This record gives sequence, structure tokens and C-alpha cells, in this order.
Amino acid sequence: MRKFEIKMAAAVMAIAGMAVCSGVSAKEKDDCCTKSNPAYDVIMSRKSVRTYADKPVSEAQIDSLLRAGMAAPSAMNIQPWELIVITDDAVKAAIGGGNRVITSAPLTIVVCADTVMMMRPRGQQGGEPVAQPNQFWQQDASAVAENILLAAESMGLGAVWTSASRPDRAGVIQKALGLPENIHPLAAIAIGYPAGNDKPKDKWKPEKVHYNKW
Repeated sequence: MRKFEIKMAAAVMAIAGMAVCSGVSAKEKDDCCTKSNPAYDVIMSRKSVRTYADKPVSEAQIDSLLRAGMAAPSAMNIQPWELIVITDDAVKAAIGGGNRVITSAPLTIVVCADTVMMMRPRGQQGGEPVAQPNQFWQQDASAVAENILLAAESMGLGAVWTSASRPDRAGVIQKALGLPENIHPLAAIAIGYPAGNDKPKDKWKPEKVHYNKW
């Protein structure tokens, strides 16, 4: 736990250093931003891991993963996320739909979000908040999921995002987990110690970058 906290603190400091780089000359920027950067290194080393060793994920590690997830940004700071931690084999089988990645992983975290938010109607200053559709639940839950994936990578764990939001999957998961009607699953993240030697893919494609306009 302590090692992870130190590593995450170093990552935060590294991100701050990246921000500083934006205001310096090209040479200074090259010197500054090519130095060892824990946050950047974790992002670039993240990969999808689908096979796991027979070794449990500790309670301390689970706690750190959940805290990292909930550190995600949230539209209007509503924080609509709900996280379901699954270690029980029967529950993993119930939500897995035959997916061996889920059933073989020692841990699965299902990232869900509340699709309803309580807010005052736009332009209304007083009165009680009313239930409204949350148009940002998918974005918020996606940010949580990515944080969990990066935190897992930083801890030496392997993880993979599997879809939980497709109509054919969401209903099964909602029923198996007893989710309220307004709580919708987005991702079931399988997590464990890697059993293989998975490598990150090089996804950099400069032709997909556009400046100022298409």
C-alpha cells in the first residue's frame, strides 16, 4: 500500500512537471519532458491482459484501485459512479456470459453509474432539485475505468476492460448483481497478476492528429 502511494505521488509530481514543460523553449522542453516520468511511463506501458496467475489481489490493492477510480473527473462533480467488487466465482460466472477472461481473473470490478441526477432545471435559482437524465454518466464511468486500468498497471497487475454496457450484456449483469433500474453498468474490468508476457501495442499514428482544424 505504502509503495503504491509513493508511486502515485511521484506520478502526480511528474504530471505537474509536464505542465511546466509547456511554457519553455523547444530545447528545454526536450530536456524536461524526456526525463523519467512515472505517470507517462505507466500510460505508455498499459496493455490488455487476459490471462492471470493463480494469485489473489490483496484487500489493500483493491482499496487502492477503488480510490484511484474515484479520483476521476466528473461532469459538474456529480460523481455518479458505483463500483461492484467481485471475487466470488459464482458471481463472476453469472456476469461473465461464458467469458473466460472474467471467470479466470481473481478480481473483477464492474464500473457502473447512476443514469439519473438530481438537479434544478436550467435557469431556476430556487426550489428543490428534480430527477433528470444524466447525459454524462458514460463519460464519467469511462474516466473511472481508465483510472483503474492505469492504477492496476502501476501496481504490477494486469487488467482488461470488457464491455458491460451492450444491451445483451447490461441486462444480464444488472440482474445478476441486483442493480437498481437507474444504475447502469459500463465496464467489467478483469484484474489479476499477469500469467504471460503481454506487451503494450504501439498505437501512435501521427496522421490522426489535426491542429486547429481538420
